[in-house]
Amino acid sequence: MCGIIGVSGLAEAARLAYLGLYSLQHRGQESAGVVAVDGEGVARAHRGMGLVAEIFNEQIIAGLPGDVAIAHTRYSTAGTSVLANAQPVLAGYREGPLALAHNGNLTNAVQLRSDLVAKGSIFQTSSDSEVLVHLIARSEAREPEDQLLDALERVEGAYSLVITVGRTLYAIVDPRGFRPLWLGRLGAGHVVASETCAFDLIGAKAVRELQPGDFVRIRDGKVERLPSLPPKPARRCVFELVYFSRPDSTIFGRSVDRVRRALGRELAREQPTPGADCVFSVPDSSNAMALGYAEESGLKLEHALIRNHYIGRTFIHPAQQIRSSAVKIKFNPVREVLEGKKVVVVDDSLVRGTTSKELVQMIRQAGAREVHFRVASAPITGPCHYGIDTPTREELIAASHSVDEIRAHLGVESLGYLSLDGMLRAAGGDPGEFCHACFSGDYPTTIPEDLAANRHAAPLATAVTP
Repeated sequence: MCGIIGVSGLAEAARLAYLGLYSLQHRGQESAGVVAVDGEGVARAHRGMGLVAEIFNEQIIAGLPGDVAIAHTRYSTAGTSVLANAQPVLAGYREGPLALAHNGNLTNAVQLRSDLVAKGSIFQTSSDSEVLVHLIARSEAREPEDQLLDALERVEGAYSLVITVGRTLYAIVDPRGFRPLWLGRLGAGHVVASETCAFDLIGAKAVRELQPGDFVRIRDGKVERLPSLPPKPARRCVFELVYFSRPDSTIFGRSVDRVRRALGRELAREQPTPGADCVFSVPDSSNAMALGYAEESGLKLEHALIRNHYIGRTFIHPAQQIRSSAVKIKFNPVREVLEGKKVVVVDDSLVRGTTSKELVQMIRQAGAREVHFRVASAPITGPCHYGIDTPTREELIAASHSVDEIRAHLGVESLGYLSLDGMLRAAGGDPGEFCHACFSGDYPTTIPEDLAANRHAAPLATAVTP
């Protein structure tokens, strides 16, 4: 999962893009980067490993002049977590410098890469996004828009993209619309971002959400809708609403906060807990779910876990060892709330089970008499191949264990999941528009057998990133 932002027609575009990344930091904490293009068409880039605040300072931003910029914050779902794979990608190109920032995963990238290498392409990274750059460069079409279309016709999977060719900014969403992307306006200029919360921080006004297959060109202060990509059935990622997106964002035409409250209400109806004393969330992504559960069940809502906001999101750390150790310093229980109580713990999802087991131990050590665990999503039984770091079934506790076995593993009195139907009811609209492959096994694209094995291949030892 990644966060992307593009800015056009605004002075100090790099600064605006950098500020916008703060609102998208929850979508990736491994690396970040900005590419800015000045009035002469010269592109400059800065990328680094770590959080946005660790990578940029005033001197660096001042060295990225221009009124066009794109930016990216990353956690790895294709390619290892190294500087060579940080984005945006920047390449010399016959139409001017080309920069690209990508959110999603290309499911046929391994085969495409092999074909390109056989034809003489030289790769600098192991990221699937670099495949797009090579495909664009090899297009024989005359216009940049047609070159982009040539490349996109060959790829499969999830991609929301911001691309600059010279001083022109493009925003593109794959035909199934797996990942969100919004168009906004700021003064006489325009902004594109993964989530609307990025607009709020920089003072931009949301204009419209890009729909599946949308292809937009922004230049000279104008937004032009280009012919859409060939249509395919929409498959919006339901997990964006469950976990990834911020609650103050609107995505897929829905308030994330309102969907999460509805998930909590559905959970209370399907998985009630008679006799419990209170309910509380595993902060922060399940806060609204616990509120919905409390509203529907009539249980008292408490703040029983205090989160340390300086540790980051444990789910999106790439290494299991880091995830496990981070949990121990991420939360602290409030003993006065928990002691002697029968408590209901609401979490948004249960992926590997490591975080939840340690949380339950902490809650018991703080004096809780009974712990009832409620999950506001269905059991995750399959890997995501469209931008979420669950590459193998072996990592997913629900893929190989029954609900009762998971209950015993967590050490709780009861465990209840929300059903898939309940999730889709809470999301609202047409249930058929969502991708829920990680819950149901219904993958909307063909998945190559070697995809998971190649997802985290290391880049070449000689790889160089500007």
